[in-house]
Amino acid sequence: MGSNAINEIAAKWDAVYRQANISEYRPAEVLSENAFLLPQNGAALDLACGLGANARLLAAAGLSVFAWDISTVAVEKLQHDADKQGLAIQAKQWAIDKKSFSGYRFDVIVISRFLDRSLCDAIIDALNPGGLLFYQTYTREKVVERGPNNPDFLLAEGELLELFAKLKPIYYREYGSIGDIELGLRNEAQFIGRK
Repeated sequence: MGSNAINEIAAKWDAVYRQANISEYRPAEVLSENAFLLPQNGAALDLACGLGANARLLAAAGLSVFAWDISTVAVEKLQHDADKQGLAIQAKQWAIDKKSFSGYRFDVIVISRFLDRSLCDAIIDALNPGGLLFYQTYTREKVVERGPNNPDFLLAEGELLELFAKLKPIYYREYGSIGDIELGLRNEAQFIGRK
């Protein structure tokens, strides 16, 4: 991706987060509903963290957290809030690619509502043995119009299981349009895998 495209994406997300209130953001359900699986200590990464709701949960659970996002506005707001709350979070702005993980090892990686298939092997490699990946993002099968429309950013049915087949699946949920579509998490798949 060229620097102009990266700058456009960063500007788009800066505009979104400039208007946003950090306290209104909640952690991904895959993490909040399964937080009991987290280790008592270690290093964690909130990848494409936005305003860092996942990072804040991880830090409150006792982990030392890195939070990466393309938006300068988001990471500055998150770092300010983390410092004020006394949370062990290091927020960093950058356009994430495979090289971003070089030299880093994590016990936990959390990704929510972000999909870049080219990063999957680097994500797996960045996990320590026994490390956990919590992943939740949008699917192509939509029950309601929410999330991106570009198929590049939407999962095919069961795709998280395929992308992270090198990890032992601990948890997987994807309801699609089965049953009462008014109930349950729709439009998204959830995965927890262990290295």
